[in-house]
Amino acid sequence: MSDRESRAVELVNHAVKLVASGQAEDGSRAMREAASLAPKNTQIQEALLQIQSSQHATHILKKLCYQFALEDNGQAGKDALAYLAGSGEVPDDVAPDCLDLLTAKGQSIHDRDSQDGIISGLLRRSPEARASLAARLQGSTTQVFNEIYMIGDDSVNNIVAVVLDQSAWPSEAIREACERDIFQLFLAKLIEAGHDLDGRALRGISTLLATDPDKLRGLLDEETFSVILGCLDNRLSMEVRTQALLATAKYLEAAEDKGQQYLSRFISTRLARHNREDMVLAFSAAAAIFPIVPSIASALFLTEGFVSSLVPILEKRSTSEKVQQAGLEMLSAACIDTACRDAIRKYCSGWLQNVVDTGKGQSPGVAAVILAKILGPFAVKKSETSQDRKENVQNLVLMFKQMITDNAGTNRQSAIEGLAYASVQPAVKERLANDNEFLTTLLRALYDSQASTTTVFGGLSIIANLTRYLPVLSEEQKRMAQLKAYANGSKVAAAPDALDEDIAVTKRCDAVIKAGAVSTLVGISKLKIFASSPAISLALNIFLSLSRTPAYRGTLAQQGGVKLLLQLYDAATEKRAQEFQSRRSAAHALARILISLDPTLIFASGSPPLTSSIRPLLLLLTEDPDHTAEGPRDLLPTFEALLALTNLASTTPPEAAQTIVRLAFPLIEDLLLGKNSLIQRAATELVCNLMTCSSGIEIFADESKAAGRRLHILLALADTEDLSTRRAAGGALATLTEFEGVIKGILAVERGVEILIRLCGEDDDGTVHRGVVSIRNLVCTESPNRLLARRKVKELRGVEVLRAVLQNTKQIAVVEVASEALKTLV
Repeated sequence: MSDRESRAVELVNHAVKLVASGQAEDGSRAMREAASLAPKNTQIQEALLQIQSSQHATHILKKLCYQFALEDNGQAGKDALAYLAGSGEVPDDVAPDCLDLLTAKGQSIHDRDSQDGIISGLLRRSPEARASLAARLQGSTTQVFNEIYMIGDDSVNNIVAVVLDQSAWPSEAIREACERDIFQLFLAKLIEAGHDLDGRALRGISTLLATDPDKLRGLLDEETFSVILGCLDNRLSMEVRTQALLATAKYLEAAEDKGQQYLSRFISTRLARHNREDMVLAFSAAAAIFPIVPSIASALFLTEGFVSSLVPILEKRSTSEKVQQAGLEMLSAACIDTACRDAIRKYCSGWLQNVVDTGKGQSPGVAAVILAKILGPFAVKKSETSQDRKENVQNLVLMFKQMITDNAGTNRQSAIEGLAYASVQPAVKERLANDNEFLTTLLRALYDSQASTTTVFGGLSIIANLTRYLPVLSEEQKRMAQLKAYANGSKVAAAPDALDEDIAVTKRCDAVIKAGAVSTLVGISKLKIFASSPAISLALNIFLSLSRTPAYRGTLAQQGGVKLLLQLYDAATEKRAQEFQSRRSAAHALARILISLDPTLIFASGSPPLTSSIRPLLLLLTEDPDHTAEGPRDLLPTFEALLALTNLASTTPPEAAQTIVRLAFPLIEDLLLGKNSLIQRAATELVCNLMTCSSGIEIFADESKAAGRRLHILLALADTEDLSTRRAAGGALATLTEFEGVIKGILAVERGVEILIRLCGEDDDGTVHRGVVSIRNLVCTESPNRLLARRKVKELRGVEVLRAVLQNTKQIAVVEVASEALKTLV
């Protein structure tokens, strides 16, 4: 028996005596120490189990953990996981014991996943477990770290969480010291040979760097940073590369100039060696950092002689597919920068075309994507005619379409990425939209459960390009465009391509819908890779374009579009500009659908409820924060939201109308006073429909100052130049004049009765009907104000107007109401 085992036996015997004497806490501490000294000793395990079962036989979690750890009972481990996932109590004196036993057993437990999950659950649920782990880390950082590191990702993630949890430590100084030790241990694990667990180490490094960059950046020297950069190798797994990129980004952000120097030297020194391994590492690192630090990467890329010597180097290594692939990925990433694109087009176009024609594996697809980027609409060489460029692009499009139709995997992914760039050109959009086989194949590729984020984002970009309408420019914006054209040496602003006119875009939208785009968008929204903000933004732009044409709105609703729009609206909760624009796009598309369809049919199932659509629509009644002073505010979303709310307010029972009044009437009141006649009309029509609910009536009829002001506004709208606005205001007044408070308010307005009589003299039968009803309500009321109302109507020649109505109208309902009013007046 070793010294460690002998000491462990002594501790167990001592623990038995302590527990027997009632000193349970001291006994538990001795038992945990014994388990850490000799976790595999059978005698000690039996003694531990006996002591623990006698001490805490009643608590199920401890029983399950000990059965799992000491008896290798897999079912007990699953039951412990289920317990921790539920709401069961985790006592303070149970969690530390379970944690110490499971970590001390290390890799000897066969079901490592359950072990990892239980440790994670204990640390997540129990502050005492976190404090216990902190105490153990403080006493033996390296030993405890190594025990847990090999168990699993969740356990290691929770080490980081404990290190960052100030409440688990006796002082901040002790926590910071342990944090530095843990950070260095992660670096040491990364430096060890092999890449099996690099993602685990890199995740810890990036998390700690993101949280405490100033305290930890000094621990990273050039050698260790080079190890991180080496993990960007395109031959490694995506998980490792992703974590390496996060760690690189966090270090460059924290280390500033020093980090940039390390990065530059890493790439330049490896390229200078001209051997395959170093070239792959250099190209991979350069490709990865372009999106996160484009200024640094482009400066390296544009160093004199770099691009011009690149093709000879790659041609020399043409037999190495790995070198060629890494070089191509770097060129593709470099296209993010305009100057880099120009350099690639100048020095690499011929070689890229040759790779497309003769390359193997993934290389032709990536080379074609690069050509699509450098041959885009904003990348024209002076020596190249427009016709040459069009032919080159069309050849690439043919190739991409063939790759999508025939292939799967990486080649298809490259083809989709290439078409995402090429499809910004009108001729390419038209060609793709006219190929139904291509569209259906593309949509199937997006719905594939194995589709990558790049595939989904690229595919959505293609559909968004096909369906994108040109923005409608105001006269002021057109004048600004003309001024810019003059400044750029052109006499006239460039006219839009005929294939980007609304008629052409609508035809493409029709093709996309017939190919099944709506059901595909609804389907892929359930995939995890759809959760990114850029993908959601593209999907919402597609919905917004498709909903522009009334004929397509039924399809959008029938195939689940309304429910998806509400889900995406709720998902975009952050206050970033992109998130806010996503919410507006979702709300605008929703408004368009609700204008054209019966809301009670759309929400017939009750899930989601009809009222769930109101808050998104109210967002459109407010000004877009991205609106600038360069042009007038785009009021179309507001107009269409008002129309949708009007449709909702007409439903029965009047729950929707009540909700609109409660949440939005101040906004609606502001719009009633707006300068835009269409917005004013739509707001007035909404107010008319809000008269179906008691709260809508009350805000006009409660005889308060605010009610008087609103009534005055409504009367003014009944006297405006726009007939539709007068008709809507008259409709609201026809309902409101049934109430005493409103009658009193109208009589108090100088021209109130006159405005109602003028409605009776309109040429429009609908407006006349509303005016006649309002007059009838005034004079036929039993209120104390009836005599004053009758006198005013007579003074303003109301009797003559009503008689004229009887002579001119053929509507029975109008005749009946006018006759009733005249009987009272004459």
